[in-house]
Amino acid sequence: MKKLLKHVKNIVLQPSYRKKYWALQRLKTFPRYTRTSVSLSNMEVQLVDAASFLFQYKEIFQRQIYKFPAQTPTPRIIDCGANIGLSVIYFKGLYPESRITAFEPDPNIFAVLDLNVRQCGYLDVVLINKAVWTEETMLEFLPDGSDGGRMVQMHADRQRIQVPTVRLADFLNEPVDLLKIDIEGAETVVLQDCQDKLHVVRHVFVEYHSFADAPQTLHLLLTTLAAGGFRVIINPIRTIRQPFLKQKNFSGIDMQLNIFAWRDL
Repeated sequence: MKKLLKHVKNIVLQPSYRKKYWALQRLKTFPRYTRTSVSLSNMEVQLVDAASFLFQYKEIFQRQIYKFPAQTPTPRIIDCGANIGLSVIYFKGLYPESRITAFEPDPNIFAVLDLNVRQCGYLDVVLINKAVWTEETMLEFLPDGSDGGRMVQMHADRQRIQVPTVRLADFLNEPVDLLKIDIEGAETVVLQDCQDKLHVVRHVFVEYHSFADAPQTLHLLLTTLAAGGFRVIINPIRTIRQPFLKQKNFSGIDMQLNIFAWRDL
């Protein structure tokens, strides 16, 4: 009850909070995959899908799942799967002098990412319109119009595009304060390829995806992190009640986990 009263008091008494609250409420009724904008931290942010934006906003800005301690005012951050840039905006708010390289393979989403980052004035952020992978090549990519585009062989009826890739391991040549990996199913194979370079990384965030029609690779991912000297905490993104009785999946994914790993350099 006290929490509810505090929430109501904030809405009534604080104009800036009230404005943000109603802006987010409006998005809850907005049709999916429709481009619009919202004011975020006194900056106008473009978005491509209201539902995915609201989920990201809750995770990134309210729960602050990417928050990490830095030993320098200029931490090195590598953001794999930056989507429309909410993570970049959060990192720059947390550490204004952070040195960020952000990857996003979907050309349509990347255009919005580039617009948001530049409109926010973050001209020092390096944006790369490529997918992180185990080599430089071209791969088939399945865009979904929001935050779920992936390099996974499924949904044969959906239109695929060719995207260029880079080898993530090639970017791990200096100390990295945070390596964020949200690449919709490619996380295990990419991390395995980086195993010999993980000693330069202090914090790793991985969003793990388990696809219902493919073998699970969680054990391989955790083994890779353990071999790199990381300790791990795992949080489920969605809790499924009575999973023995009914296995649910969302867009073919039957389990998603937020994996937080850290080590002392």
